[in-house]
Amino acid sequence: MRILLVGAGGVGSAAVSIAARRSFFETMVVADYDLDRASRAVAGHGDPFVAARVDASSAEAVAALCREHRISHVLNAVDPRFVMPIFDGAFAAGADYLDMAMSLSRPHPDAPHAETGVKLGDEQFALADQWSAAGRLALCGIGIEPGLSDVFARYAADELFAEIDEIGVRDGANLTVDGYDFAPSFSIWTTIEECLNPPVVWEADRGWYTTPPFSEPEVFEFPEGIGPVECVNVEHEEVLLIPRWVKAKRVTFKYGLGDEFIEVLKTLHKLGLDSTSPVRVRGVEVSPRDVVAACLPDPATLGDRMRGKTCAGTYVTGTGLDGRPRRVYLYHVVDNEWSMAEYGHQAVVWQTAVNPVVALELLATGAWSGVGVLGPEALPPVPFLDLLTGYGSPWGMEER
Repeated sequence: MRILLVGAGGVGSAAVSIAARRSFFETMVVADYDLDRASRAVAGHGDPFVAARVDASSAEAVAALCREHRISHVLNAVDPRFVMPIFDGAFAAGADYLDMAMSLSRPHPDAPHAETGVKLGDEQFALADQWSAAGRLALCGIGIEPGLSDVFARYAADELFAEIDEIGVRDGANLTVDGYDFAPSFSIWTTIEECLNPPVVWEADRGWYTTPPFSEPEVFEFPEGIGPVECVNVEHEEVLLIPRWVKAKRVTFKYGLGDEFIEVLKTLHKLGLDSTSPVRVRGVEVSPRDVVAACLPDPATLGDRMRGKTCAGTYVTGTGLDGRPRRVYLYHVVDNEWSMAEYGHQAVVWQTAVNPVVALELLATGAWSGVGVLGPEALPPVPFLDLLTGYGSPWGMEER
Protein backbone atom coordinates (compact mmCIF):
# COMPACT_ATOMS: atom_id res chain seq x y z
CA MET A 1 0.00 0.00 0.00
CA ARG A 2 1.33 3.40 -1.05
CA ILE A 3 -0.54 6.26 0.61
CA LEU A 4 -0.89 9.93 -0.27
CA LEU A 5 -1.98 11.91 2.80
CA VAL A 6 -3.25 15.32 1.69
CA GLY A 7 -3.06 17.86 4.51
CA ALA A 8 -0.39 18.20 7.21
CA GLY A 9 -2.45 20.18 9.71
CA GLY A 10 -3.55 18.91 13.10
CA VAL A 11 -5.32 15.77 11.93
CA GLY A 12 -2.82 14.98 9.18
CA SER A 13 0.17 15.35 11.50
CA ALA A 14 -1.52 13.16 14.12
CA ALA A 15 -2.20 10.52 11.44
CA VAL A 16 1.52 10.47 10.59
CA SER A 17 2.45 9.88 14.24
CA ILE A 18 -0.07 7.05 14.51
CA ALA A 19 0.89 5.42 11.20
CA ALA A 20 4.60 5.62 12.09
CA ARG A 21 4.01 2.84 14.65
CA ARG A 22 2.45 0.49 12.09
CA SER A 23 3.99 -1.55 9.27
CA PHE A 24 1.11 -2.23 6.85
CA PHE A 25 2.17 0.34 4.20
CA GLU A 26 5.19 0.77 1.96
CA THR A 27 5.20 4.57 1.59
CA MET A 28 3.25 7.55 2.89
CA VAL A 29 3.63 10.79 0.97
CA VAL A 30 2.50 13.69 3.18
CA ALA A 31 1.50 16.63 1.02
CA ASP A 32 0.40 20.15 1.89
CA TYR A 33 0.20 23.51 0.15
CA ASP A 34 2.88 24.56 2.67
CA LEU A 35 5.86 22.27 2.05
CA ASP A 36 7.47 23.32 5.34
CA ARG A 37 4.41 22.11 7.25
CA ALA A 38 4.52 18.77 5.43
CA SER A 39 8.23 18.48 6.23
CA ARG A 40 7.57 19.14 9.92
CA ALA A 41 4.89 16.45 9.98
CA VAL A 42 7.26 13.75 8.70
CA ALA A 43 10.38 14.91 10.56
CA GLY A 44 11.97 12.11 12.55
CA HIS A 45 9.77 9.35 11.15
CA GLY A 46 12.19 7.85 8.65
CA ASP A 47 12.14 6.51 5.10
CA PRO A 48 8.49 5.41 4.67
CA PHE A 49 7.46 9.09 4.89
CA VAL A 50 8.03 11.68 2.17
CA ALA A 51 7.03 15.35 2.24
CA ALA A 52 5.61 17.02 -0.85
CA ARG A 53 3.78 20.13 -1.93
CA VAL A 54 0.33 19.95 -3.52
CA ASP A 55 -2.47 22.33 -4.41
CA ALA A 56 -5.49 20.49 -2.99
CA SER A 57 -7.87 22.64 -5.02
CA SER A 58 -6.52 21.08 -8.25
CA ALA A 59 -7.62 17.57 -9.21
CA GLU A 60 -4.88 17.57 -11.83
CA ALA A 61 -2.20 18.34 -9.23
CA VAL A 62 -3.48 15.59 -6.94
CA ALA A 63 -3.56 13.08 -9.82
CA ALA A 64 -0.05 14.04 -10.94
CA LEU A 65 1.36 13.53 -7.43
CA CYS A 66 -0.40 10.15 -7.23
CA ARG A 67 1.15 9.04 -10.50
CA GLU A 68 4.60 10.31 -9.52
CA HIS A 69 4.63 8.19 -6.37
CA ARG A 70 2.54 5.25 -7.65
CA ILE A 71 -0.08 5.90 -4.99
CA SER A 72 -2.67 3.21 -4.25
CA HIS A 73 -4.70 5.07 -1.59
CA VAL A 74 -5.39 8.78 -1.05
CA LEU A 75 -6.33 9.98 2.45
CA ASN A 76 -7.91 13.44 2.47
CA ALA A 77 -7.09 15.31 5.70
CA VAL A 78 -7.98 18.86 4.66
CA ASP A 79 -11.21 20.75 5.17
CA PRO A 80 -14.26 19.81 3.08
CA ARG A 81 -13.84 22.65 0.59
CA PHE A 82 -11.28 20.44 -1.11
CA VAL A 83 -13.16 17.13 -1.07
CA MET A 84 -14.16 17.10 -4.73
CA PRO A 85 -10.81 17.97 -6.35
CA ILE A 86 -9.01 15.40 -4.18
CA PHE A 87 -11.78 12.83 -4.79
CA ASP A 88 -11.62 13.46 -8.55
CA GLY A 89 -7.82 13.49 -8.58
CA ALA A 90 -7.62 10.12 -6.84
CA PHE A 91 -10.08 8.61 -9.33
CA ALA A 92 -8.19 10.02 -12.30
CA ALA A 93 -4.98 8.42 -11.03
CA GLY A 94 -6.60 5.03 -10.40
CA ALA A 95 -6.22 5.25 -6.61
CA ASP A 96 -8.69 4.38 -3.86
CA TYR A 97 -9.83 7.25 -1.67
CA LEU A 98 -10.67 7.95 2.00
CA ASP A 99 -11.89 11.11 3.69
CA MET A 100 -13.15 12.29 7.08
CA ALA A 101 -15.70 14.82 5.81
CA MET A 102 -17.84 14.70 2.67
CA SER A 103 -18.64 17.13 -0.12
CA LEU A 104 -20.38 20.29 1.04
CA SER A 105 -24.10 20.88 1.25
CA ARG A 106 -26.14 23.81 -0.07
CA PRO A 107 -29.34 24.76 1.77
CA HIS A 108 -32.70 24.59 0.05
CA PRO A 109 -33.23 27.97 -1.67
CA ASP A 110 -36.82 28.45 -0.45
CA ALA A 111 -37.28 26.34 2.69
CA PRO A 112 -33.82 25.87 4.25
CA HIS A 113 -35.19 24.95 7.70
CA ALA A 114 -37.64 22.36 6.45
CA GLU A 115 -36.34 20.77 3.26
CA THR A 116 -32.91 19.59 2.17
CA GLY A 117 -31.14 21.17 -0.75
CA VAL A 118 -27.86 19.62 -1.88
CA LYS A 119 -26.97 17.26 0.95
CA LEU A 120 -23.55 16.44 2.37
CA GLY A 121 -21.94 13.85 0.13
CA ASP A 122 -24.43 14.23 -2.76
CA GLU A 123 -21.69 15.17 -5.21
CA GLN A 124 -19.70 12.07 -4.28
CA PHE A 125 -22.65 9.68 -4.36
CA ALA A 126 -23.57 11.03 -7.79
CA LEU A 127 -20.33 9.45 -9.07
CA ALA A 128 -20.72 6.11 -7.25
CA ASP A 129 -21.42 4.17 -10.46
CA GLN A 130 -18.15 5.40 -11.98
CA TRP A 131 -16.18 4.21 -8.96
CA SER A 132 -17.96 0.84 -8.99
CA ALA A 133 -17.42 0.36 -12.72
CA ALA A 134 -13.71 1.10 -12.28
CA GLY A 135 -13.42 -1.34 -9.37
CA ARG A 136 -12.26 1.46 -7.10
CA LEU A 137 -13.28 2.28 -3.52
CA ALA A 138 -14.12 5.69 -2.08
CA LEU A 139 -14.54 5.17 1.67
CA CYS A 140 -16.11 8.40 2.86
CA GLY A 141 -16.56 9.79 6.36
CA ILE A 142 -14.00 7.61 8.15
CA GLY A 143 -12.82 9.96 10.90
CA ILE A 144 -14.31 9.90 14.37
CA GLU A 145 -17.64 11.58 13.53
CA PRO A 146 -18.44 10.56 10.88
CA GLY A 147 -16.46 7.35 11.05
CA LEU A 148 -16.28 5.45 14.29
CA SER A 149 -19.79 6.70 15.13
CA ASP A 150 -21.04 4.98 11.95
CA VAL A 151 -19.16 1.78 12.82
CA PHE A 152 -20.93 1.83 16.19
CA ALA A 153 -24.30 2.16 14.43
CA ARG A 154 -23.62 -0.88 12.28
CA TYR A 155 -22.32 -2.85 15.27
CA ALA A 156 -25.50 -2.08 17.23
CA ALA A 157 -27.66 -3.23 14.30
CA ASP A 158 -25.64 -6.42 13.78
CA GLU A 159 -24.96 -7.46 17.35
CA LEU A 160 -27.26 -5.74 19.85
CA PHE A 161 -30.70 -4.91 18.46
CA ALA A 162 -33.57 -6.70 16.75
CA GLU A 163 -35.20 -3.38 15.86
CA ILE A 164 -33.83 0.17 16.17
CA ASP A 165 -35.99 3.16 17.00
CA GLU A 166 -33.30 5.86 16.94
CA ILE A 167 -29.60 6.12 16.24
CA GLY A 168 -28.42 9.35 17.81
CA VAL A 169 -24.78 10.37 17.52
CA ARG A 170 -23.86 12.42 20.60
CA ASP A 171 -20.57 14.32 20.94
CA GLY A 172 -19.44 16.09 24.10
CA ALA A 173 -16.33 17.08 26.03
CA ASN A 174 -15.11 18.87 29.15
CA LEU A 175 -12.03 20.32 27.45
CA THR A 176 -10.65 23.68 28.52
CA VAL A 177 -7.76 25.69 27.04
CA ASP A 178 -5.51 27.58 29.45
CA GLY A 179 -5.03 31.25 28.63
CA TYR A 180 -7.88 31.60 26.12
CA ASP A 181 -11.43 32.82 26.61
CA PHE A 182 -12.41 31.27 23.28
CA ALA A 183 -10.27 28.71 21.46
CA PRO A 184 -11.99 25.93 19.46
CA SER A 185 -10.23 22.58 19.64
CA PHE A 186 -11.06 21.79 15.99
CA SER A 187 -11.07 23.71 12.71
CA ILE A 188 -13.29 26.76 13.16
CA TRP A 189 -13.88 26.81 9.38
CA THR A 190 -15.44 23.34 9.52
CA THR A 191 -17.21 24.04 12.82
CA ILE A 192 -18.95 27.11 11.37
CA GLU A 193 -19.96 25.10 8.31
CA GLU A 194 -21.58 22.27 10.23
CA CYS A 195 -23.11 24.32 13.06
CA LEU A 196 -24.71 27.16 11.08
CA ASN A 197 -26.02 25.09 8.20
CA PRO A 198 -29.55 23.69 8.70
CA PRO A 199 -29.25 20.41 10.64
CA VAL A 200 -30.54 17.30 8.88
CA VAL A 201 -32.73 14.64 10.54
CA TRP A 202 -33.76 11.28 9.08
CA GLU A 203 -37.10 9.62 9.77
CA ALA A 204 -38.18 6.41 8.06
CA ASP A 205 -41.64 7.71 7.17
CA ARG A 206 -40.42 11.14 6.08
CA GLY A 207 -36.88 10.76 4.75
CA TRP A 208 -34.37 13.56 5.22
CA TYR A 209 -35.56 16.96 6.40
CA THR A 210 -34.00 20.00 8.05
CA THR A 211 -34.55 22.10 11.17
CA PRO A 212 -33.25 25.50 12.35
CA PRO A 213 -29.68 25.52 13.74
CA PHE A 214 -29.26 24.50 17.40
CA SER A 215 -32.71 22.86 17.52
CA GLU A 216 -34.01 20.16 19.92
CA PRO A 217 -31.63 20.82 22.85
CA GLU A 218 -31.15 17.95 25.28
CA VAL A 219 -28.85 17.29 28.21
CA PHE A 220 -26.84 14.14 27.59
CA GLU A 221 -24.76 12.38 30.26
CA PHE A 222 -21.30 11.58 28.92
CA PRO A 223 -19.14 8.84 30.50
CA GLU A 224 -15.75 8.74 32.21
CA GLY A 225 -16.25 11.85 34.29
CA ILE A 226 -17.27 14.26 31.51
CA GLY A 227 -20.81 14.45 32.85
CA PRO A 228 -23.92 16.25 31.57
CA VAL A 229 -23.57 18.45 28.47
CA GLU A 230 -26.36 20.19 26.56
CA CYS A 231 -26.39 18.96 22.96
CA VAL A 232 -28.19 20.43 19.93
CA ASN A 233 -28.90 19.34 16.38
CA VAL A 234 -26.05 19.99 13.96
CA GLU A 235 -25.62 19.13 10.28
CA HIS A 236 -23.39 16.05 10.07
CA GLU A 237 -22.60 13.24 7.66
CA GLU A 238 -23.83 10.39 9.87
CA VAL A 239 -27.44 11.38 9.28
CA LEU A 240 -26.80 11.19 5.53
CA LEU A 241 -24.78 7.94 5.70
CA ILE A 242 -26.32 5.67 8.32
CA PRO A 243 -29.82 5.33 6.78
CA ARG A 244 -28.29 4.08 3.51
CA TRP A 245 -27.03 0.89 5.19
CA VAL A 246 -28.61 0.59 8.66
CA LYS A 247 -32.34 0.25 9.25
CA ALA A 248 -33.66 2.67 11.90
CA LYS A 249 -36.80 4.71 12.43
CA ARG A 250 -34.84 7.91 13.16
CA VAL A 251 -31.23 9.15 12.88
CA THR A 252 -29.91 12.36 14.48
CA PHE A 253 -26.63 14.09 15.30
CA LYS A 254 -26.26 16.36 18.31
CA TYR A 255 -23.17 18.23 19.38
CA GLY A 256 -22.36 19.51 22.88
CA LEU A 257 -21.46 23.10 22.02
CA GLY A 258 -22.30 25.05 25.19
CA ASP A 259 -24.07 28.39 25.48
CA GLU A 260 -20.97 30.52 24.90
CA PHE A 261 -19.97 28.73 21.71
CA ILE A 262 -23.52 28.93 20.34
CA GLU A 263 -23.67 32.68 21.05
CA VAL A 264 -20.34 33.23 19.31
CA LEU A 265 -21.56 31.32 16.25
CA LYS A 266 -24.84 33.26 16.20
CA THR A 267 -22.91 36.55 16.40
CA LEU A 268 -20.60 35.55 13.56
CA HIS A 269 -23.67 34.77 11.47
CA LYS A 270 -25.38 38.07 12.32
CA LEU A 271 -22.28 39.99 11.26
CA GLY A 272 -21.80 37.96 8.09
CA LEU A 273 -18.45 36.68 9.33
CA ASP A 274 -19.43 33.08 8.59
CA SER A 275 -19.57 33.84 4.86
CA THR A 276 -17.12 32.25 2.45
CA SER A 277 -17.87 34.79 -0.29
CA PRO A 278 -14.93 37.21 -0.66
CA VAL A 279 -15.37 40.86 0.31
CA ARG A 280 -13.09 43.69 -0.72
CA VAL A 281 -11.13 45.29 2.13
CA ARG A 282 -8.72 48.12 1.23
CA GLY A 283 -8.24 46.72 -2.23
CA VAL A 284 -7.82 43.10 -1.15
CA GLU A 285 -10.47 40.39 -1.48
CA VAL A 286 -10.79 38.16 1.58
CA SER A 287 -13.26 35.57 2.81
CA PRO A 288 -14.78 36.62 6.17
CA ARG A 289 -14.66 33.05 7.44
CA ASP A 290 -10.98 32.79 6.56
CA VAL A 291 -10.36 35.98 8.55
CA VAL A 292 -12.11 34.49 11.60
CA ALA A 293 -9.98 31.35 11.28
CA ALA A 294 -6.80 33.41 10.96
CA CYS A 295 -7.65 35.37 14.13
CA LEU A 296 -8.02 32.25 16.27
CA PRO A 297 -5.19 29.98 17.45
CA ASP A 298 -4.38 26.92 15.36
CA PRO A 299 -6.08 23.99 17.17
CA ALA A 300 -3.08 21.78 16.45
CA THR A 301 -0.90 24.03 18.65
CA LEU A 302 -3.16 24.02 21.73
CA GLY A 303 -2.42 20.55 23.09
CA ASP A 304 -0.11 21.62 25.90
CA ARG A 305 -2.73 24.14 27.09
CA MET A 306 -5.73 21.77 26.89
CA ARG A 307 -7.20 19.91 29.83
CA GLY A 308 -9.91 17.27 29.95
CA LYS A 309 -11.47 14.60 27.75
CA THR A 310 -13.44 14.39 24.53
CA CYS A 311 -16.12 11.80 23.84
CA ALA A 312 -17.68 10.65 20.58
CA GLY A 313 -20.41 8.07 20.57
CA THR A 314 -23.63 6.63 19.27
CA TYR A 315 -26.76 6.30 21.41
CA VAL A 316 -29.06 3.58 20.13
CA THR A 317 -32.57 2.83 21.37
CA GLY A 318 -34.97 0.09 20.34
CA THR A 319 -35.72 -3.57 20.94
CA GLY A 320 -32.90 -5.85 22.02
CA LEU A 321 -32.28 -9.34 20.72
CA ASP A 322 -34.26 -10.69 23.69
CA GLY A 323 -37.34 -8.71 22.65
CA ARG A 324 -37.06 -6.22 25.52
CA PRO A 325 -36.53 -2.44 25.28
CA ARG A 326 -32.85 -1.50 25.19
CA ARG A 327 -30.82 1.70 25.29
CA VAL A 328 -27.07 1.58 24.66
CA TYR A 329 -24.38 4.24 24.32
CA LEU A 330 -21.30 3.05 22.41
CA TYR A 331 -18.48 5.52 22.82
CA HIS A 332 -14.81 6.43 22.50
CA VAL A 333 -13.10 8.75 24.97
CA VAL A 334 -9.65 10.29 24.64
CA ASP A 335 -7.94 12.08 27.53
CA ASN A 336 -5.84 15.00 26.29
CA GLU A 337 -3.15 14.31 28.88
CA TRP A 338 -2.77 10.77 27.47
CA SER A 339 -2.72 11.74 23.78
CA MET A 340 -0.17 14.49 24.40
CA ALA A 341 2.10 12.26 26.47
CA GLU A 342 1.81 9.27 24.13
CA TYR A 343 1.74 10.96 20.70
CA GLY A 344 2.33 14.69 21.18
CA HIS A 345 -1.06 15.59 19.66
CA GLN A 346 -4.15 17.03 21.31
CA ALA A 347 -7.12 14.77 21.96
CA VAL A 348 -9.59 16.00 19.33
CA VAL A 349 -7.25 15.77 16.35
CA TRP A 350 -5.75 12.47 17.56
CA GLN A 351 -9.20 10.94 18.02
CA THR A 352 -10.13 11.96 14.48
CA ALA A 353 -6.86 10.74 12.94
CA VAL A 354 -6.67 7.25 14.43
CA ASN A 355 -9.76 5.98 12.58
CA PRO A 356 -8.64 6.42 8.94
CA VAL A 357 -5.31 4.81 9.84
CA VAL A 358 -7.18 1.80 11.27
CA ALA A 359 -9.31 1.70 8.10
CA LEU A 360 -6.24 1.79 5.86
CA GLU A 361 -4.74 -1.13 7.75
CA LEU A 362 -7.97 -3.13 7.37
CA LEU A 363 -7.92 -2.41 3.63
CA ALA A 364 -4.25 -3.42 3.43
CA THR A 365 -4.92 -6.78 5.11
CA GLY A 366 -8.14 -7.46 3.21
CA ALA A 367 -10.31 -7.45 6.34
CA TRP A 368 -12.21 -4.60 4.68
CA SER A 369 -12.86 -4.39 0.95
CA GLY A 370 -15.41 -2.94 -1.43
CA VAL A 371 -16.02 -0.85 -4.52
CA GLY A 372 -18.05 2.27 -5.15
CA VAL A 373 -18.74 5.17 -2.80
CA LEU A 374 -19.27 3.67 0.65
CA GLY A 375 -19.66 4.83 4.23
CA PRO A 376 -18.08 3.00 7.19
CA GLU A 377 -21.40 1.35 8.08
CA ALA A 378 -21.31 -0.53 4.76
CA LEU A 379 -18.42 -2.66 6.08
CA PRO A 380 -18.18 -5.20 8.93
CA PRO A 381 -17.74 -3.41 12.27
CA VAL A 382 -16.07 -6.06 14.43
CA PRO A 383 -12.67 -6.07 12.64
CA PHE A 384 -12.53 -2.29 12.99
CA LEU A 385 -13.42 -2.23 16.69
CA ASP A 386 -10.95 -5.02 17.44
CA LEU A 387 -8.11 -3.28 15.63
CA LEU A 388 -8.92 0.09 17.23
CA THR A 389 -8.49 -1.58 20.62
CA GLY A 390 -5.24 -3.05 19.31
CA TYR A 391 -4.02 0.49 18.65
CA GLY A 392 -4.21 1.07 22.41
CA SER A 393 -7.42 3.10 22.24
CA PRO A 394 -10.33 0.93 23.46
CA TRP A 395 -13.99 1.81 23.01
CA GLY A 396 -16.73 1.46 25.58
CA MET A 397 -20.40 0.60 25.91
CA GLU A 398 -22.95 1.59 28.53
CA GLU A 399 -26.45 0.24 29.03
CA ARG A 400 -28.76 3.15 29.82
